[in-house]
Amino acid sequence: MTTILLLQRPWIQGSLPYIGMTSAVVSLAVNQILSKMAISSGTSIYILSVYANGIATLILIPCAFLPHSHRSKRPPLSFPVLWRLFLLASIGCSGEISLHAGMNYSSPTLSTALMNLIPAFTFILALVFRMEQVNFTKFPTLAKFLGTIISISGAFIVTLYNGPPLLNSTLLPPPHLHVLSPPQNWVLAGILLACAALAFASCSIFQASIQRMYPVEIMVVAFYCLFVTIQSSVVTLIAERDLNAWRLETKIGFIAVSFSAIINVAYRQYVTAWCISRRGPLFVSLFKPLMVVVAVVIGVIFMTQVLYFGSLVGALVLIVGFYGVIWGKSKDVKKCKETESSNNLEAPLLHDNFD
Repeated sequence: MTTILLLQRPWIQGSLPYIGMTSAVVSLAVNQILSKMAISSGTSIYILSVYANGIATLILIPCAFLPHSHRSKRPPLSFPVLWRLFLLASIGCSGEISLHAGMNYSSPTLSTALMNLIPAFTFILALVFRMEQVNFTKFPTLAKFLGTIISISGAFIVTLYNGPPLLNSTLLPPPHLHVLSPPQNWVLAGILLACAALAFASCSIFQASIQRMYPVEIMVVAFYCLFVTIQSSVVTLIAERDLNAWRLETKIGFIAVSFSAIINVAYRQYVTAWCISRRGPLFVSLFKPLMVVVAVVIGVIFMTQVLYFGSLVGALVLIVGFYGVIWGKSKDVKKCKETESSNNLEAPLLHDNFD
C-alpha cells in the first residue's frame, strides 16, 4: 500500500517517462552489443530478428488478454486498427532492412551518425501532422527547436570526432596495426541509412496516431510484434536460403535472442508505446542520440574501450540540447494540464447557470 501511494505522487508520476525511456535506451545499447557479438559468431541478423520478435509475441499476446483494470473500457480490435498495425510493422521492417543494407555498404560510424537524424525527421513530421505546438515567438518552442539541433550536433561530435584519448589510452593498438578499408559505396549507403532514419521517425508518428485510435499500449505492441514476426519470416526465407542458418549453435546466439526478445523487444517496445501516449513521439525520438553516449559509457566501463575527448565534449553538448527540449516539453505539458483544469472548472459553472 505504501508503495502504491508513493507511486501516485505527482513528482514520481512526472519522472516515470524519463526513467522508462532511459531504461529503454540502455536496453537498446546493450542489445546492439550482444547482437554484434552474435552476428560475429555466425548468427544471421534476419534469424535474430525473427526469433526475437516471435518470442516477444508469445510473451505479449497472453499478457494483452489477461484481465486488467481497463478491460471494460477497451475498444474492440477492429479491422481499421489491424491494417494500420500491419502497415506500421511494414514500415518498421523496411527501416531495419535499409539500416542493415546501409551498414553493409558503409562503416558503423556513418550508420550511427545518420541514425542521429531520427529526432530531426520526427520533429518535422510532428510539425506537419500538428502533433507539436509551434509558436516561434514563445520560448518553449524555441527551446525545443534549438535543443533538437544541439542534441543532434552533440551526437555527431561523439560519432565523428575523437580527439586525444582520456582513459584506457594504453590499450590503443600501435599505429601500424590500423588497417583502413575504403567503403564500398558511401552514396548508396547514405541514401539507405537516411531512408531508415525516416522510416523509424515515421513509425513513431504513425504509432502515436494508432494509439489515439486504440489506446491500449500492450495490445498495440503485441500485434505489432506479431506482424513483424510474419513479415521478417518472409524476408528471411528469401534472404537466407540455407536452412542451417535457422539453428542457433552458439551460446552468445542464445543469449542475444533471449535478451532481445524479453528486454529489447517486449519491454522496450511497451515502454516506448507507453511514453508515446503520455509525452508524444518527439519526446521518445529525442532519446535516440543518448544511445551513442550510453554505448560509449558501457564500452569504457565494461569493455575497457578508450574514452576520447570528443566523446566527452559531444556528450556534454548532447545533454545541454536534450535538457532544452525536455524543458520545452515540460512547459507544454504544464500548459495542457492548466487548460484541462480550467475546462473542468468551467463545466460545473456552466451547468449551474443553465439550471
